[in-house]
Amino acid sequence: MYGSRGVGAFAGRRASAVVLGAALLITGCSSSDDKGDEPDAGAGITQQPKESDPFWVNPDGTAARQVAQLVEDGRKSEADQIRKIAQQPVGEWISPENPEEQARGFTEGADKAGRTALLVLYNIPHRDCGQYSQGGAADGNAYRAFVDGVAKGIGDRPATVILEPDAVLHLVDGCTPGEFHEERYDLLKGAVAKLKGLKNTKVYLDAGNAGWGDPDQIHEPLKRAGIDQADGFSVNVSNFYSTEDSIAYGKQLSAKIGGKPFVIDTSRNGNGPYTEGAADERWCNPPGRALGETPTTKTSDPLVDAYLWVKRPGESDGECKGGPKAGEWWPEYALKLAEGSTP
Repeated sequence: MYGSRGVGAFAGRRASAVVLGAALLITGCSSSDDKGDEPDAGAGITQQPKESDPFWVNPDGTAARQVAQLVEDGRKSEADQIRKIAQQPVGEWISPENPEEQARGFTEGADKAGRTALLVLYNIPHRDCGQYSQGGAADGNAYRAFVDGVAKGIGDRPATVILEPDAVLHLVDGCTPGEFHEERYDLLKGAVAKLKGLKNTKVYLDAGNAGWGDPDQIHEPLKRAGIDQADGFSVNVSNFYSTEDSIAYGKQLSAKIGGKPFVIDTSRNGNGPYTEGAADERWCNPPGRALGETPTTKTSDPLVDAYLWVKRPGESDGECKGGPKAGEWWPEYALKLAEGSTP
């Protein structure tokens, strides 16, 4: 109902933790000369060219395992489609369980491959306003401990962090109750400061999407949440607005917060937003969508730092339109996203 739902990936983050050990074993087997370009034993996933896409491709992520299974089953055409997802770097959503271990594992895997880990923190208290991805840390102290764990896990290794999708947006769209506002501002500002205290970590504070409202409504809240200390902001996380519309929104907002650059989630925006059905459910597993521009830092726009796949294509937005719980891998939806995209 807020035009920003679809962020949730809680179950999917747990899945990331499960496959982490295998991913690190595979990445760690690469020689120092090939810097992680050795394909894994199952799906043959390699890293993208570093000069245009410096982010880490997890060689044993959910999509990669799906490719391996499809190949084993002799379903080559489907495997080729899912490979469009598996061969691109996607965000690793850090779950509350053992955040230090997860952050360390992902950044070590990325560092061994000569790449940068893309991490997403989505654990703010009172998260998602009771929607499909409701939850988050129990209180402010639990959240601070979570961020501390992530920071310890990252250490001096390269990382780019997308900080709390929708957290600022929900302070201004009427979703998060007023009694939680001051604490949230404090927690976000503290998280930015903590992560920016690391040697090689970039932080992008989430700033909603092109469809929710007016940038005039969010620029002051972003300042209160620590945008001045962050590297920039993120837009369109887990959403479907076109890259063109997202750039326009980002530039309007950037002009109000000191010219800060931004990153765009292009993971599923290939066909733009869904415009049919009930308006309050258009964000949730919409049909007919497609993968968007592949991740890259070569955007041809000085204000756009990168196109990223923050939301992992193929993971459900929630239990709507026949989908599983938020964040769970949905093979049929993943296949449709891939089939709908250009080669």
